[in-house]
Order: sequence, then C-alpha cells, then structure tokens
Amino acid sequence: MWNTEMNKHYLHDVLVVGSGAAGLTLALSLAQHAKVAVLCKTLVNHGSTWFAQGGIAAVLDNQDSIDAHVSDTLIAGAGLCHEDAVRFTVENSKAAIEWLIQQGVMFTRESGSADYHLTQEGGHSHRRIIHSADATGQAVHSTLIEQVQQQPNIEVFEHHVAVNLITQADTNSRKLRCTGAYVLDSQADRVDVFQAKVVVLATGGASKVYLYTSNPDSASGDGIAMAWRAGCRVANMEFNQFHPTCLYHPKAKNFLITEALRGEGAYLRLPNGERFMPRLDERAELAPRDIVARAIDHEIKRLGCDCVYLDISHKSPDFISEHFPTVKARCLEFGIDITKEPIPVVPAAHYTCGGVVVDNAGRTDLKHLYAIGETSFTGLHGANRMASNSLLECIVYAQSAARDILHKLEQIDVPETSPQWDDSRVRNSDEDVVISHNWDELRRFMWDYVGIVRTHKRLERATHRIKLLQKEIAEYYSNYKVSSDLIELRNLATVAELIIRSAHERKESRGLHYSLDYPDKSPIARDTILVPTNFASQDIIVSKS
Repeated sequence: MWNTEMNKHYLHDVLVVGSGAAGLTLALSLAQHAKVAVLCKTLVNHGSTWFAQGGIAAVLDNQDSIDAHVSDTLIAGAGLCHEDAVRFTVENSKAAIEWLIQQGVMFTRESGSADYHLTQEGGHSHRRIIHSADATGQAVHSTLIEQVQQQPNIEVFEHHVAVNLITQADTNSRKLRCTGAYVLDSQADRVDVFQAKVVVLATGGASKVYLYTSNPDSASGDGIAMAWRAGCRVANMEFNQFHPTCLYHPKAKNFLITEALRGEGAYLRLPNGERFMPRLDERAELAPRDIVARAIDHEIKRLGCDCVYLDISHKSPDFISEHFPTVKARCLEFGIDITKEPIPVVPAAHYTCGGVVVDNAGRTDLKHLYAIGETSFTGLHGANRMASNSLLECIVYAQSAARDILHKLEQIDVPETSPQWDDSRVRNSDEDVVISHNWDELRRFMWDYVGIVRTHKRLERATHRIKLLQKEIAEYYSNYKVSSDLIELRNLATVAELIIRSAHERKESRGLHYSLDYPDKSPIARDTILVPTNFASQDIIVSKS
C-alpha cells in the first residue's frame, strides 16, 4: 500500500468484492497461497447470508441420490436449468458441507444422536436440507468470519463500496483485462484504487430494486451492474423470486413471516376480513409459493390496498407461543399481537435467479474477473430457484473459482501503473434529496410495473420511466462527488433496466416470470442473454502509441 496526495493505492493478489458466504469461502480457500482483500459495504456480518433462515441442500443420506437432487432441481427450474451446472453443483454438495463442518459450523443434530438432522423443503423429494436450527445463514457466516479473522493473508476493509471496475490492456492478448476497482472509503469520504491480479464479484443479488424485499439494504445489484458496464453479458434477469409473506410495517424493513404459519392453519384475509385463496386455488393457503404471491399481488392491485393480512388468531395463544415464538416476539415489537389480531403482509422480492454469465469456474467474459454466488448466472436455478440450493451454490462455486485462480495466479503480472480516480471537476452535492426521491420512484415503479405479474403495457411504462431516471442519475453522477447512496442508486437503475429488457424479451410465462399477455409456456426453453455494446470477449485493438 502506498499513499498519493489524492487517494490511497492498495495492491493484493486477489480482490474480493463482497463478504457473504461466497466471498469469504473464496478468500479462505486462497489464504494459504495469496494475499486477499475483502471489501464490505458496511460491516463484515451484514448481508443476505447472515439472514438466511433455511439450510443447505446436499446429498448426505444413503436413501438420497445425486440423480434425485438433480432431477428435483431441473423440475423446479421449469426447463431452464443447465443440467451440467446442476450436476456439477450437486456432485460437489457433500464435499462443500464437509468443508463447512471442518471450519466449525455447528449444524443441528438428531436428538440424542451424532447424526445431523435433515429436513425437507418444497420441491425436494428427500430429506436433504442440513441446517443450524432456523438460523443457518448466521451460523455459517459467523463461522467463516471467525476463520477469516485468523488468516494474516486476508485483509478485510469495512465501509468500502466498489464504484467501478478498472480495465486495462492485456499485454498477452488483444483483449482488455480487469486489474482492480475504484472503491469509496465511505468513512474517509475518499475514492481509493484497489489493484489486483484477479477480481472476484461476490456482492449478492439485486432485490433492493423492489419496494418490498426480504433482503438487507446492501442487495443493490452492485456486482451485476459493474460487470455489465465493464462488458460482461448477463442472463435471465427477469426471474426474480418473491416470498409471499413479508411483514408490512413502516419500521420493519425485511422480516419474513414463515410459511409454517400457513402450514399450521393461518388464513390470508382481505382488509374486510374475507378469505380469498379458496376461490383462487383449491389448495387455498397451502398452494405453492409463486401462486400465493401472485394471488396476494392480484388482490392488492385490484383493491388498491397496501397489504393483505395473515391470521392465525383462531389458534390458541399457547399453540402460537409454542410454535412461533420468534414471529410472535418480532410482531410484538411493532405492536402486533398475533394471538389476537392478523399480521399485515405483502409479497417481497427474495432472490435474483439471473446474473453475470459465468462458467463452472466462475469466470466471466472479462479476463481475470470472476463472479460467484447470487451475483452470477451459473445455470443452476433456471426459471425458479429451488429452496436451499443458493447457499450450496455459494460454497461450491467459490471453491471452484479458487482452484482456477490458484492454478494461474503465478502467471498473472500486475500492471506497472493503474489509472487514478479523478474527481477534480466535481463538487459536493447540496441536493441529496434528489437521490432519495429517485431511489423511491425507482423501487415503486419496479414493484408496480415489473413485479410478480407483468403486462406489455406495464413494461412499456417501466421502460419510459427508467430512461428518464437514468438520464437524471448520469447527470448527477457526472457533476457531484460519489456517495454510498449515489453508487447504489446508479447500480439499481442499471439492474432495473436489465430486468425490464429481459422481461420484454420473454414472450411466455415460465417459472417466476408471469405475463398476462403471454400466459402460456413456450415449447422451446431459452435463456435471455443480454450483450453489452462493449462486450468484453470481443477483440480489442490495443494502441501502441
């Protein structure tokens, strides 16, 4: 590391943007052989991994099989999963779990037994979900953080927000390569240069593009947007998974109301107290997640109401306290006694199934740039992610990327110079209200027009809005110093455009993409792949002047 007058300049072997399960797994897998920097937007334990309640799907039982797990995933993906990616992930699932156990993750065991307790979730034909009570993400994330803190070769930078990737000419080919990133130190209010032989994007998904989401504030699609701007293809951005029941309260940002309430007899009601699921599906409240989410969305739009209500108050208080102590306690914090009154709920954006196109080693279209976890598009999830395959993907692809990086790291040189960040012609903003207004408008029209149910007219409206918004954001970005909020807004606008374009291109209803204008599934399953004008795999003529 060395200082310049304007900024700091850091040099590492590998720069990891993101500190969730994927990013920390990769860092730990490299730590014995490389110097690694890990960037965190806020604190290292913030992010979607920490809040994951479910478990990790893996073939761990003798009654289960790799073929069964593969088959279940292919069915859930509605014909769009890449079978090679699914098989690669599942075949490495047991080794991934064993590695986590070696790191110290305390998974739940059977009562009075040394065997691990496996549960079964929607779409799975066997019990194959290994978990740590109902807080698996926290157990995994906290363990990985502890391990990272013990590694002298891993340097963690909290409150550091990546702005843009740095690309330079590659001396060994006619293409560009990624050599680092411009990074905002949000506490020092300064943009620094992080240079590295290899850059890995592990920034999570983009669910914050929607008004209601189960994700933390950090899920703003940063890695997807940066990779797109750098010339990488993205795929299947129209497939956004929505959880049916998220607590609707102005102070409750992202608390999910578990589906187990409906499993134990809770009813969904309109504001007037009427049940609506029985007239929409014979399975009523026990219909699959996507059907329940669409039904709630339909009633909210039809009535113009803010939310619907999930009611379990007809059960005894003792039953509710015994089975749902966490939900009861959390709702009481907001003045809602679920033993006496219904819970206001809305569907919430939950998972981004598309992302940056990668291969089985996590390699993107740009040389020396990798993407792993929810940021990437591996082909595993298809048109609908099957429960508990997401954390598995994080571990498997992080380890695969690490193996590929280690194989070539010694052959990669570091450029002698790196372009510096120039903010000499910008000034401090005196109207940050513009950012908050644009942020709110973006998330509202994405929810209304590009949400659970789409139409051609809604997508046209969204297209018009996003063009106007991007013009305003680009002007603002060009004239004022960057801030965390501005960086996230810019990235969200890019991701919103990608989602809208992808939804426009899919003339069918499949998996998580439901269109009233095209309600049937096409007999031919195709990915939606968007190619940027500066596609990184094209030959770049390098000037020798």
